[in-house]
Amino acid sequence: MTITIQRVENGALAVAIVLAMVATQQPWWLLLATFLLVDVSALGYLRGPRTGALTYNLAHSYMGPALAIALYLVLQLAGRDVLWLALVAACWGFHVAVDRALGYGLKLEDFQHTHLGRIGRRQPEPL
Repeated sequence: MTITIQRVENGALAVAIVLAMVATQQPWWLLLATFLLVDVSALGYLRGPRTGALTYNLAHSYMGPALAIALYLVLQLAGRDVLWLALVAACWGFHVAVDRALGYGLKLEDFQHTHLGRIGRRQPEPL
């Protein structure tokens, strides 16, 4: 039940980000155009499961988008217009939200094991 709630709330967050992009007259398609950029972090798996999980989790955590939007707001308060930074945060957050809504959570011991459960088809129980 908890996992279902997390997936639904992440879906709602993804929708909210799309609506925010539309409401602020930003190019909503940018969310889709940049969607796969965050997945470059999975290249860490070429160095092994431990490195892969670390790089994947760093890029698929809400910490990055939160820091980006916080920096944007600080710079706004300082009189600097850096809208691109808010767009980076939106695109990044959108990616994380969609992944979590689909059940792709933070990686544990290997790519299939996440904090939201196992990814992929369940193996049949042995008889």
